[in-house]
Amino acid sequence: MHSRRFVFSTLLLGATLTAYAEPVDIQTLKGDWHLKVMDGYNVRKARAILDFHPDTMRLEGFDSCNRITGKLQKHKDGTYTAILATTRMACRNRLTSFVSKRLHETIEKGFQITSEERYGMEGITIKSKKHDLFFRRMGE
Repeated sequence: MHSRRFVFSTLLLGATLTAYAEPVDIQTLKGDWHLKVMDGYNVRKARAILDFHPDTMRLEGFDSCNRITGKLQKHKDGTYTAILATTRMACRNRLTSFVSKRLHETIEKGFQITSEERYGMEGITIKSKKHDLFFRRMGE
């Protein structure tokens, strides 16, 4: 009985959190975005940041362990990918390693970007088949 309630509550929460998602024009993303939540985990302390440069279709930032840069490719289905070049510093702890690995997987395997309000904040969600990353614009 408890597991049914949990599953129903989880599904309802997921529907509520994504009810206001709408596709984003990449031109509106110019600037720095701080990763707040990854796959349901609060990861803001990892300090991962993506910096979008839509005019040149570049993506730069910090994956919580290393500096990253790559050229964004937009595909016909509306998804994006990028092959990332990165520095090779060791991660500080398990959290930064967790964030770095999943951020790379998401960007390199393909993702969609939506604008939405989640966790009481306006931001964007970068979602792949395996991962869900919520970012908030820095300075807001």
